[in-house]
Amino acid sequence: MKAEVVSRPPLAVCLADEALGSYPRRIVCLTEETTETLYLLGEDWRIVGVSGYTVRPPEARRKPRVSAFITAKFDRIMNLEPDLVLTFSDLQAEIAGELIKRGVTVLAFNQRSVREILQMMLTLGRVIGCAEKASRLITKLRDELEAIADSAARFPQRPRVFFEEWPEPLISGIRWVEELVEIAGGIPLFPRLREHQSAKDRVLGPDEVVKCDPDVIIASWCGRPVRKQKIRERAGWAELSAVRQGHIYEVKSTYILQPGPAALTEGVRQLHAILAGVVGVKIDSSLAPAEVTDSNLRVRQSSREQSS
Repeated sequence: MKAEVVSRPPLAVCLADEALGSYPRRIVCLTEETTETLYLLGEDWRIVGVSGYTVRPPEARRKPRVSAFITAKFDRIMNLEPDLVLTFSDLQAEIAGELIKRGVTVLAFNQRSVREILQMMLTLGRVIGCAEKASRLITKLRDELEAIADSAARFPQRPRVFFEEWPEPLISGIRWVEELVEIAGGIPLFPRLREHQSAKDRVLGPDEVVKCDPDVIIASWCGRPVRKQKIRERAGWAELSAVRQGHIYEVKSTYILQPGPAALTEGVRQLHAILAGVVGVKIDSSLAPAEVTDSNLRVRQSSREQSS
């Protein structure tokens, strides 16, 4: 019996420059920050699927939606024939694992700080062959952050800020937000918490906040609107400086709780505008938020302009 002859392509075909030099052209982004990064790089044509939670940029919502945050429609993803799927953190580990079992190439990011967010953007740029464009984008973002930090340096004082990520249990201290609060001109109330990645390790008792008496409370509850009255009604919180002075504000989660471009642009601008309003400083229009900010902040700004 003759041995079966297996036809093999010539080695030159396997190692051709066009094969080795190709970059991902069909990308599925399972979180918003990589989607927005690709749009900012002008490479959104590569995106064939996005998370159902995608908000920024608005046109991204026209892309096929293939996942929530910790669940995904695997058959729909496979039908898109992606050559790369981008995921985030251990929370999407099961999704990543299933896709890998199905033969998909997966790149899982885990950025938790401002520096790591910028590194993520640079890495993504390199993966798609756009390192120079990514470098230019990062330089632009760094310059904007430095401009906000310079503006905050002119504050007469830096307010002490409690940033609330979730109401029950009370969660605070995610690293990139704490760093952005500092850049924007505030002093985070619990700096030790940023060392912990997991939300369960950043849970606080309401009494701990009472003891520290913040000047400002900024809340962002992922996927739901902040109920300020609920914050005011917590036991002992009515006497907090922030509550007595009316300094409770909301920054929508899409602007600040996504570790990507939104937080480094609109998110930090809203933080800066809030803190500037608290200390009575008018910021340069070039640093003002582009989106709708907390109504409480707008009322205060209007009152200040009328009295000046």
